[in-house]
Amino acid sequence: MAQEIERKFLVSGEFKQLAHKETRITQGYLSSVPERTVRVRTKGDIGFITIKGMGNASGASRYEWEKEIPAEEVRELLKICEPGVIDKTRYQVKAGPHTYEVDEFYGENQGLIVAEVELGAENETFEKPEWLGEEVTGDVKYYNSMLMKHPFTKW
Repeated sequence: MAQEIERKFLVSGEFKQLAHKETRITQGYLSSVPERTVRVRTKGDIGFITIKGMGNASGASRYEWEKEIPAEEVRELLKICEPGVIDKTRYQVKAGPHTYEVDEFYGENQGLIVAEVELGAENETFEKPEWLGEEVTGDVKYYNSMLMKHPFTKW
């Protein structure tokens, strides 16, 4: 069983000049119930389908399964997704041995920038760059599946 362990933070400083890669992402949800979210997305020209399980008590760890599928199939599946497509640019920024994925959102989530760092264990130490802000790990309102239902600009 694949396990995803990550910590999530708001971004409060400049990071873009430190990014070594950026990718436009469009995604929708076939199911957004917390027990099993089913997401389809394009990352550039590549498509993916992802299933995520319920998070643990801290919100840092949960089951995740992902498979690459043709981008054209994602575009077809987006037509039957729940309302509210997520549109964002993902920047990859190295900090020590880890790479942060920093998402800058558009559309109804314009103005929100969130950084995630994936870890090998929940208690693993990691470098916290100066541009990181408040930790929001486990705060469901920052989950992409919630942002499509309750966009940042309407908080």
